[in-house]
This record gives sequence, structure tokens and C-alpha cells, in this order.
Amino acid sequence: MNRPDSDLEGVHVPGRGVILLSGGLDSAVTLETARKECGEIYALTVRYGQRHALEIECARAIARGAGVREHRILDCDLASWGGSALTGAAPVPKDRESGGDSDIPPTYVPARNTILLSLALAWAEVLEAEAIYIGVHAQDASGYPDTRPAYIESFARMAALATRAGLESRGPAIRAPLLDLSKAGVIRLGRSLGVDFSKTSSCYDPLASGAPCGRCDACRLRRKGFEEVGISDPRREDRSSGPVPERT
Repeated sequence: MNRPDSDLEGVHVPGRGVILLSGGLDSAVTLETARKECGEIYALTVRYGQRHALEIECARAIARGAGVREHRILDCDLASWGGSALTGAAPVPKDRESGGDSDIPPTYVPARNTILLSLALAWAEVLEAEAIYIGVHAQDASGYPDTRPAYIESFARMAALATRAGLESRGPAIRAPLLDLSKAGVIRLGRSLGVDFSKTSSCYDPLASGAPCGRCDACRLRRKGFEEVGISDPRREDRSSGPVPERT
């Protein structure tokens, strides 16, 4: 039966797991969580027209380092209709003061997580995977409606109704292991799992060099998280140059 599951304690999902791997910090930590829980990991990265395409290269480096069973990069061009500063010509907001959960930012991509989870669900059904992993977390959601517990629970219910595997009570669990964590909590968990944060990219609008802008919502949340943990960020979320994964 499809079900949401954000509790890290005592979870073991034998067999196969599919993870949505963006190349960002959260998905890298989620991948290491999945590796502890599953026998085989299949990683899915979606090139949806995002301006921060550097994260695709980061996803390649992360998947290669983790030794996943298979890593697929799928094209699904959400930029064709725009509607977001991440996929269109509108500027990415900088130095923005958040208005809280009701403040949905211009970097929201319409229905993105629903589309990405649906793609992962289709692959998981073919693979007969036991779990799908997504690295959303609600406390630092910046107002995104598709990162909340109620959304994950609703998707799990939909998946149970909309797939043959779900109707046969053998559909994958929807795992969001970071759901209740702050960004600092995600970083602490990542340290305990041995995540190499230098391979990850969080910036919505990186410089031509690959260095993070240091001013978008994602950069500011990441910097705040590292400051709260009391360690330096190996990608140095400022305007200085940061490491860029090699291309394959």
C-alpha cells in the first residue's frame, strides 16, 4: 500500500528504491538515507528547463559517488509554458524577506513536484520498487505548497488509487525522510551520513563560473543552516568560486 513515511527511526525498506535526485543538498542527504534503507537505488533527475542547470551536473557526480544501480536524466520541458522565475525570463528574487507560508515565491514552478513524483511513480511501478524518496522538508519550504506533509500524504493516496501496483496493495511507499527537519537538521543528518556537501548546488541563479549568487532564497536558507550547525559550507555560498563537478 502506498503510504507517506517521514519517520527515520527503525525504517528498513528491502529491495528497490527510486529517488528524485536534483543535485541539491536535500536530495543528496535523502539519497544517503535511501542507501541505508534499500538494497538497490535508482536515481531519477529531471531536466525541466531550470535556469540552475548546474544541479544536473551535481546530480551526476552525487549518483556516481554513491554507486546507484542506475541514474536516469529525463527531459521534461516545463519552461515551454513558463510561470516561474526558475524556468522563464523573470529575475530570481534576491535578498527577499519571506512573508511566511502564505507567501508563494516567484521561484515556485507550477505543479513541479507532482510531475516529478508522477514520473518517479511510473518508473517505480515498472521496477516493482518498494519506495520512492523525495527530499522535501516543510520547515524551510519558503511557501512552496508542494513540500508540505498534507501534500505528500495526498500524493500517496492518489498513487494507491491510480496505479495497478497500488490497487494490488504492492505500491511503493512515498518516503520524505527530511519532512520534519529544518535546514540545519538536514545538514546535521547529512554529516552523520557522510554526505559530501561540496558536490551539491542549492543556488537558483548561479554565476557563470558555477559559484552561488549568495542572495537568492535557496542560498540564504543554506547559509543559515550551516551557520546554525556551526560549520563552514564547502561550496561557500557567496560570490566566490565554488567547486563544479566534472562532466561525464
